[in-house]
Amino acid sequence: MSSPEEPQLATPETEISEGEVDANLGLNKALDTYRKLIEKKDGKEPLSEKDQANLEDKIKEIEEREVVEKIDDHDPVEIPCEKGKITIGPPTLTRFEQARIMGARALQLSLGAPPFITIPKNARISLDISMEELEQKVIPITIRRVLPNGDYQNIPIDYFA
Repeated sequence: MSSPEEPQLATPETEISEGEVDANLGLNKALDTYRKLIEKKDGKEPLSEKDQANLEDKIKEIEEREVVEKIDDHDPVEIPCEKGKITIGPPTLTRFEQARIMGARALQLSLGAPPFITIPKNARISLDISMEELEQKVIPITIRRVLPNGDYQNIPIDYFA
């Protein structure tokens, strides 16, 4: 009895690691998208030879750039608030910051903390009182806004417009 030989599939050997393939795949996809955007910008007419050469030069420049994934040697630094100037983010409280402040203050009030203002007649719940306190900017709170590199700015609530 002889056993039938199983056909073996030939697999090409590659010396590129998986990390390089993923990086090149993403870069190639981004460059293809960039090329399509530039070519569609003019509309119906194809790019002239000069424009095509400029596009290829820009693509080569992008391909040669060094990719910085993470810099480990940066220690977060506080950016000071000089003369009430807010350098990180918008000059007003964002809706998320407002919600966080009002929610935290309403919880404090509901747990028995004394209010910083006289309680308005139309206030029915602690959230109404915290909204009024926020409008009058009497809550002693500081907002910390953080940049992606870890640098941050502590901004007192008085500085917001």
